[in-house]
Amino acid sequence: MPRIVNTLRIYNRIQELRLAHNLTQQELADAIDITRATVIALEKGNYNPSLELAFRLANYFKTNINKLFFESEK
Repeated sequence: MPRIVNTLRIYNRIQELRLAHNLTQQELADAIDITRATVIALEKGNYNPSLELAFRLANYFKTNINKLFFESEK
């Protein structure tokens, strides 16, 4: 199995989708049962969600995880 040597940064389109759906951070937080602080951290890229939360977000926006989250090498 190949060894992973580079650090990956995970990006997301949460803010883009939230704004397209005309939602506030608090409305999104309430809809998926998380705090507004978590939404802020996700949008800023300061927090990578659990797999469960990633699925909840993708399901809420009716998309798949690969379209919501993507990676980039540092």
